[in-house]
Amino acid sequence: MSQQKKNKSAVREWVDALLFAVIAASLIRWLLLEPFTIPTASMEKSLLVGDFLFVSKMHYGTRVPKTILQVPLTHQKIWGTEIPSYSEAIQLPYYRLPGFTSIERNDVVVFNYPEEFQYPVDLKTNYIKRAVGMPGDVIEIREARLFVNGETAAMPEEMQFSYDLTTNRPLNADFFDRYGINPDSYFPFSDNSGYFIFATEEMVRELEASPAVASVKKRVSKPGQGDPNIFPDGAYYGWNKDNFGPLEIPAKGTTIPLTEDNVRRYSYTIEKFEGLDNVQIDGNELFIDGQKQDTYTFNQNYYFMMGDNRHDSLDSRFWGFVPEDHVVGKAWFLWLSLEKHKSMFNKIRWNRFFKSID
Repeated sequence: MSQQKKNKSAVREWVDALLFAVIAASLIRWLLLEPFTIPTASMEKSLLVGDFLFVSKMHYGTRVPKTILQVPLTHQKIWGTEIPSYSEAIQLPYYRLPGFTSIERNDVVVFNYPEEFQYPVDLKTNYIKRAVGMPGDVIEIREARLFVNGETAAMPEEMQFSYDLTTNRPLNADFFDRYGINPDSYFPFSDNSGYFIFATEEMVRELEASPAVASVKKRVSKPGQGDPNIFPDGAYYGWNKDNFGPLEIPAKGTTIPLTEDNVRRYSYTIEKFEGLDNVQIDGNELFIDGQKQDTYTFNQNYYFMMGDNRHDSLDSRFWGFVPEDHVVGKAWFLWLSLEKHKSMFNKIRWNRFFKSID
């Protein structure tokens, strides 16, 4: 005689439903899509602070998690605490499932911030920039103009730079709002003669037509003024954010002679991102496992990333190449956008709903 199947208690049903939801969400987040929010102005006006978007893991191929011991749906810390959400007791080697495309020049890419060495690769903070340089490309910037392999690079339609705006009278927030400049993108000079602003070329043309504006001049660093914050050694090469390179981006399988100049340019990349256990740089020489190296062959591809807000972006000009194993996915489309300087329904940027990202 068969026994009647016991019904699940309400608590058990809730637990089962919650467990299923967590597993499903974790799989979707790993395999297909991950939500991302634009936190800074480094990509304006292409992407705005307060944009909510989905990152496609499918385009470039889903990356198999390196850190598998982790609380589901967390990143670095357990929600609302400073407690790590992961353990490094087990670390898997890098592997990426097949994708249906590869990174193309000018794709907007989400990746793990390379310099955040206190976390495993897959748990470093997510950054978003435009891939302006591919493996093997030669990058150069001349007076704020980007060149790739000796040719002028395509410019994003809504790329921003910084400008000095001189005026005939004080201007208020409503004035700047008419030109699409939010309160985080303009700053008055101490002598009240004008403003330091971030703007696109189209916005500048419109400002120049205003009777309240005397002049608008782009701020461009002079060639030869070396910046020690610029990668790999801006002070030595005389490079700055507007005058940079030429610098070749490493490509998998490319062998370089370890000349004094190449050690200066590539030793940091080799030491930090090539998966080698014992790398030492002594003067202008590079040693691996105690052996001096005369040449080096790169183990993976690298990319050069820049923000569209060229004068308000910490990017590859400052911290170097992005390794292939740091790539998270392709920025795909927006699903919501909120303006923090507005209130109520004015906060919602309706025209950005479900906008694709170019």
